[in-house]
Amino acid sequence: MEKERILYPSYFNGALKRSEGRRVPQSLAQKGVLLGDLERAVKKSGLTGRTEQNPHPAFWARHEGRVVVPWDQSKEVLLRTVAAHLEVKR
Repeated sequence: MEKERILYPSYFNGALKRSEGRRVPQSLAQKGVLLGDLERAVKKSGLTGRTEQNPHPAFWARHEGRVVVPWDQSKEVLLRTVAAHLEVKR
């Protein structure tokens, strides 16, 4: 049975401090990450995921949404895998 991991755009946002929700190193982070950017990065990583409009529990006022990805390994490996494929297009 595969476990599911939840990814929020704030995990990858370089404009945020770690205490504000960023989970990847600054070298892998990008500014202004939105749900669509995260969804594209998950697909480029060769993973499947579903998008939900639920906010992060600690930062509920942001209403940024999330992507739920089936993943058996550690969440840190998943974060780095997705961050390597993240491109913010504006």
